[in-house]
Amino acid sequence: MSALWTSSDAEGATLGKASRPFVATGLSINTRTLKEGDLYVAIKGEKRDGHDFVGAAFEAGACAALVARRPESVGGALLAVANTQRALEDLACAARARSGAKIIAVTGSAGKTTTKEMLRLAFGALGRVHASGLSFNNQWGVPLSLASLPREAAFGVFEIGMNHFGEIRPLVSFVRPHVALVTTIAAAHLEFFGTCEAIADAKSEIFEGVVPGGAALIPSDNPFTERLIARAKQSHVARVLGFGTNPGSDARLLSYEESGEGARVKADVLGQPVEFRIGAPGRHIAANALGTLLCVAAADGDVLNAAAALKEFSALKGRGARFAVGGVEVIDESYNANPASMAAALALLGAASGRRIAVLGDMLEMGPDAAAHHAGLAQAIEAARVDLVFLCGPLMKALWDALPAERRAAYAPNSAELAAGIASAVRVGDAVLVKGSNGSRMSIIVEALKGRTG
Repeated sequence: MSALWTSSDAEGATLGKASRPFVATGLSINTRTLKEGDLYVAIKGEKRDGHDFVGAAFEAGACAALVARRPESVGGALLAVANTQRALEDLACAARARSGAKIIAVTGSAGKTTTKEMLRLAFGALGRVHASGLSFNNQWGVPLSLASLPREAAFGVFEIGMNHFGEIRPLVSFVRPHVALVTTIAAAHLEFFGTCEAIADAKSEIFEGVVPGGAALIPSDNPFTERLIARAKQSHVARVLGFGTNPGSDARLLSYEESGEGARVKADVLGQPVEFRIGAPGRHIAANALGTLLCVAAADGDVLNAAAALKEFSALKGRGARFAVGGVEVIDESYNANPASMAAALALLGAASGRRIAVLGDMLEMGPDAAAHHAGLAQAIEAARVDLVFLCGPLMKALWDALPAERRAAYAPNSAELAAGIASAVRVGDAVLVKGSNGSRMSIIVEALKGRTG
């Protein structure tokens, strides 16, 4: 592999001092996933200090370690800096400054990681692409991903997340995208924001980092579209483009048809007709694909070739991935949840044949109206013609009380108590949706279903 960072380049970026020369082909902050040749960055977190794992990093094959204090009894190359978090950010800024890549940044209340993976495929059909890892979207993940941007990359795709005001602003200042995409605005993290207007304002911080002449991409069917447009204009973004079903959309969905394990889509992207196949079903997936292709167009890429690559997309683990076990189809949506993504997932379940079974856990960080948000899912369950509903978590008790008796299958305080009963209750031909916030630990139920033998 080509050099990502030489010791002299890293010294110049961080104002650090290397104990001896090194050449890094990658970066890591985690010794469990570190690859041979990586520069290990010893981040001090709330619970753990990365300096305690420098020895393990060298055992795993690190070429050097970036440290703020010298660990005892460690013989490998060290890059000593004043503060390792600042040094990681310095590397990120230096990587961005030396790159000639077109840079894309993605945020939103739902669909960030799915869209980022679609962008990886779409731009990968046009040239060398670098994209952040799954959920590498916080104060460590974004600079780590950016600092890992290869010199030769033609495109860089970065996911930026937040759950408080002001968290996107510093991250997008490192990324400085040519195109910034907001997937959607929906009720999520209401515990910290209070209203969806506030969420829209926080997400719109992404526009502040767009480079001169760049573009802001906004969902045109969203209740907060006009607010996002106003925020983009306040940030002096040169081009504001919309995607959705509205007639005035710059990228407009013309038709959607589910087909096998995926869907066929017809769209118009900046006046260019596009027909393509996505390797996963769902209108929300089609919306993410539309935003992806508008990103390609805004970056002056070949939309038709990018669209053709989306047939290789498949839903991600915990974010819509499907598997069959013992004659039962399982839709794994166990990673996260809010009312909008719940409704989208239930609509997917509604398209299934056989008995439709929803296994739902708490949607967390929903604020003082959490009970009402949970009870409100009864309408989406009715629309999807769900046959049986299994629920767990204290917040889901509100939905349990709102459901008609014929749909109630079982309720438990937590996912572990619910898991065994579900695995034995399902039968051949059933379709089972498992969804909840990550903190609800719905993956326990997914694993119980995987262990089902019949």
